[in-house]
Amino acid sequence: MNTSIDMEKLREDAVHIFNSGFTCSESVIYAIRKNFELEMSDDAIAMSSGFPWGLGGAGCICGALAGGTMCIGYFYGRTEPGDPRNQLCFKLCNELHDFFKENYGAACCRVLTRGMEKQSPERKAHCTKMVSGTVVKTAEIILANLENSRFQ
Repeated sequence: MNTSIDMEKLREDAVHIFNSGFTCSESVIYAIRKNFELEMSDDAIAMSSGFPWGLGGAGCICGALAGGTMCIGYFYGRTEPGDPRNQLCFKLCNELHDFFKENYGAACCRVLTRGMEKQSPERKAHCTKMVSGTVVKTAEIILANLENSRFQ
C-alpha cells in the first residue's frame, strides 16, 4: 500500500476517469484504489455503480460522498459482528459528510443538482468539482488515521 499520496495526481485521476465515463462514486473509488495502490478487486467499483444520481436516480445521497464513505469503510470498517472498529468508521464518515455539506451545501444529489439537466455540461462541471474535492478529503481522512486502520 502506498501512503505517499500526491493529492494533485489523485484529483487528476478521479476527474479523468469521471470525464471518461465512470460515475461519481466509481471515480472516487477508482482513484483511491489506484493512488493508494490497494489490492482491491474491481468488484468494489462495481458495488458502487448503483449510487450515482442519488441511489440509481432517486436523488438521495451524492455518489461522490457515497464512494468516499465506501473507501473510508474499506480502511476503517469491520468484518465481524461486535467489532467496535465501526465507531471510528462512523466518526470518520461523519467528518467526510460534514466537509461535504459545508463545501457543497447539501448531501443529496437532487438538492446539489436542482435545475440542472442530467447530461448538461453545467451539471457535469458541478459534479466534477464535488468528485475532485471529495476524493482529496477522503484521502486526507484516511491518511490522518492510518495507525487505526485495518491494515496496521
